[in-house]
Amino acid sequence: QVQPVESGGGLVQPGGSLRLSCAVSAFTLDTFVVGWFRQAPGKEREGVSCISSGDGSTYYADSVKGRFTISRDNAKNTVYLQMNDLKPEDTAVYYCATDSSFTIVRGTCAPLFEYWGQGTLVTVSE
Repeated sequence: QVQPVESGGGLVQPGGSLRLSCAVSAFTLDTFVVGWFRQAPGKEREGVSCISSGDGSTYYADSVKGRFTISRDNAKNTVYLQMNDLKPEDTAVYYCATDSSFTIVRGTCAPLFEYWGQGTLVTVSE
C-alpha cells in the first residue's frame, strides 16, 4: 500500500499546537520521500515540509520554519508534523503525500507527488 493516511487535524486557538500523523508502509519510509502539503480555501496547494528516505533530510517552507517539525518513526511507519505557535493563516486542509523523487521549491518539496492521502482539516481560530 502506497497511499498514505493522515490523522490529527482539528480546531485550535492561535498560539496552540497540533500534531498530524501520516501512516505509510514500511516500504514507503525506506524508499520514498514523504511530504506535508496544505491547501487553504481559494488558494493553490503548497508545500509545507518533507523528509527524505535514507538520511532523513528535512525541508521546510519559510512560512513554517521554526514553528513546524517533521519527523518519522520507522518502527510505527509513521511521519509526523508537529505544529506549534499556530496562526490563523495556517488554516487549511493538510495532505500527506509520497513519491520516489522530489523537487525543492522555496525551501520544501513541490506538490508534484504521485500518492496522496485524503487530507485532514486544521482550523486555527478563536
